[in-house]
This record gives sequence, C-alpha cells and structure tokens, in this order.
Amino acid sequence: MKTLTATMARNNLTRLMKRALDGEDIGIVYGATGEVVALRPVKVYSQDWACLEYGFTDAELKRAFRGIRKLAKNEKAAKWDGTLKGLRD
Repeated sequence: MKTLTATMARNNLTRLMKRALDGEDIGIVYGATGEVVALRPVKVYSQDWACLEYGFTDAELKRAFRGIRKLAKNEKAAKWDGTLKGLRD
C-alpha cells in the first residue's frame, strides 16, 4: 500500500485518484493519530443518495420530488444565445 501525508495527497490528488481507480491501494496518514485512511473507489446509487445524504425517508423523498416537478412545470425558460447580454435578460 502506498501511504502519503495529507499534504502530499492533496498536491497529487488527481494522480492518486487515477491510481486508486486502477486498483492500487492508497493510504493517507491522518497526522493527529497516525491512522491510515484508504482512498478507494465506491459505487454511488442514485436511488438512495438523497436518503443517505440528507436523511430523507422514502415518503419524504417522493413528496419532495413531486414538489420540485410541480415547480419546474410552471417555470419558463428561453434558449440562451451564448452572449453575456443573454445571461442578464
């Protein structure tokens, strides 16, 4: 396992993430305790992300989704012409 300090990991994060995605074990040493934290890829499932992230129940998530869809349905949008003026209008 490759181990690094937090500063070294921060300075090389993109390269380290690529190595972790390629299957290499990467450890970052937490300076206060000397414990090692692993940098590993994880699978994220969008179906339960909001529940896990915000602590929603399934019923609360469905109610929020319906409310957002209702609000979005009433929104009006114009196609952006690619200019700065178009952003301000």
